[in-house]
Amino acid sequence: MTERRISRLTLLIGLVAGLTVALLRDRLWGAGLGIGAVLAWLNFRWLRRGLDALVVASTAQAGKERPAVPLLSYFGIVFRYGLIALAVYASFEYLRVPLVSMVVGLCALGVATVVASVYEIFDPAD
Repeated sequence: MTERRISRLTLLIGLVAGLTVALLRDRLWGAGLGIGAVLAWLNFRWLRRGLDALVVASTAQAGKERPAVPLLSYFGIVFRYGLIALAVYASFEYLRVPLVSMVVGLCALGVATVVASVYEIFDPAD
């Protein structure tokens, strides 16, 4: 439940911040915040999927002395960060979106995690 809340809040916080900045100040900065938030959301979803696959693989190999990590897991890690770097580069180079705005947008995941954690403190899921 908390993972879903973090996922939704990442998009909500990032896109609302991006829209607000785009309307009140600078549309390129707003676009950068939105792009960064979407990339943070994708990163979170891919990370969760990769960890779920790793848990399944390790559970299937319970009791082995040296469990093997699926090669696809390593590829997923490299692919995830490579795709984020490519998207940031393309947005910076071709759309002229400020790099700092995308980095700040990537922080939407951290803000969403803090908000979801505080929510869980005051309203535990049991």
